[in-house]
Amino acid sequence: MDARVQTERMMASAEGRPEFSVVSPVRNEAENVESLVREISQALAGRAFEIIFVDDSSQDDTRARLFALKDKIPNLRVIGHRKNAGQSRAVRTGVLAARSPVVLTLDGDGQNDPGDLPGLLAQLNRADAPGDLALVQGRRDKRVDSGWKKFGSRFANNIRRSMLKDSNTDSGCGMRAFKRDAYLQIPYFDHMHRYLPALMQSEGFMVEERAVGHRARQHGQSNYTNFGRLADAVSDMRGVMWLRKRRRSPGGTDEI
Repeated sequence: MDARVQTERMMASAEGRPEFSVVSPVRNEAENVESLVREISQALAGRAFEIIFVDDSSQDDTRARLFALKDKIPNLRVIGHRKNAGQSRAVRTGVLAARSPVVLTLDGDGQNDPGDLPGLLAQLNRADAPGDLALVQGRRDKRVDSGWKKFGSRFANNIRRSMLKDSNTDSGCGMRAFKRDAYLQIPYFDHMHRYLPALMQSEGFMVEERAVGHRARQHGQSNYTNFGRLADAVSDMRGVMWLRKRRRSPGGTDEI
């Protein structure tokens, strides 16, 4: 363990706060959440962390199953939206509730492997990391989705890279590690989670990628379709391009 990581752990312990927060947005994932919570706990055992599941107004018993886990997993927090607000809003709700300056996210469908979380965290917090590094974005090199779904994702990623020039290869991957304060500097809009690397870069932060695993969905079905994503993506990318064009950077700040 390098000195920087050891110092951060000691400070977190002394201040009574978690070293990092894990946020997962869920909707109608009743059959997946219990195993996912346990996997996260096992992957990060021995660390001071909190797990925040944000239930985006599920219509099944996702929320009840999460609540039942709180006695068994004390560092689990469950936040529920009163109305369905979408994945980006659920992620933001979790980040706003997080008590740590570092946040890790993963999707609630079980396709992201919690075993990749320590690697993302280590890359973000490494001793020789650039000072402006704010996001380590997961990259699914070997996706196990259907051919149609993979085609839709490649198509959307190619369009995004050509329009936004963000050099990111898989911004749709839900596995990330980032600095909470950097994330909160980005203006919120629906579907912003798909453009997080480009938005971070627009604010002057550095973004890196890391290869992560990908697993087959065991239960339930996706809440999204290729056509639904594509229809939203057209207006979303126009909005991101407008935000980037209108951005004015102060080049840093100094307190005098």
